[in-house]
Amino acid sequence: METGNLKANILDEKSVKRTLVRISHEIVEKNRGVENIVLVGIKRRGYPLAQRIAENIKKIEGVDVPVESVDITLYRDDLSTLSEKPELRSNVHNMDVMGKKVILVDDVLYTCRTVRAAIDAIVDIGRPNSIQLAVLIDRGHKELPIRADYVGKNIPTAKSEIVSVEIKEIDGEDSVKIYEVDRSDK
Repeated sequence: METGNLKANILDEKSVKRTLVRISHEIVEKNRGVENIVLVGIKRRGYPLAQRIAENIKKIEGVDVPVESVDITLYRDDLSTLSEKPELRSNVHNMDVMGKKVILVDDVLYTCRTVRAAIDAIVDIGRPNSIQLAVLIDRGHKELPIRADYVGKNIPTAKSEIVSVEIKEIDGEDSVKIYEVDRSDK
């Protein structure tokens, strides 16, 4: 992944942990407990975040909340002329969502196209009671009318910036950084 020049360190390991604990409490409070809740992490980084939220909820409520994942691979923006449809690869086929409160979890909310594809994948297998969205970072620049119910941190960004979320399970550390990309030489 091209990054560019580091502009800011937004969250460190302790901040990520605190943020996920807060989101976990908000989920419990908004839903008046965790009955009929299923966490669905959007791969790649949303899935380990969903697992951590489930661990936090277990500490808060003493209840194991099911965690599933959905893999939605979007074609790169520069390849959009090849296909305008996202490629859906999902392991939610066996998940029971009928009458459940599904909470989608992702690392960064940007254009909302990934979230929309995840919602489509879930609705294709059943009709949940509701779908809520939890994100670690909301960076703005939405292209669809989707908003997160639970936001770790709102970070207004320029389109020339990259928000880099690193998750210990994948990247070896927890952090959120903003990079400025110099496109003048391209």
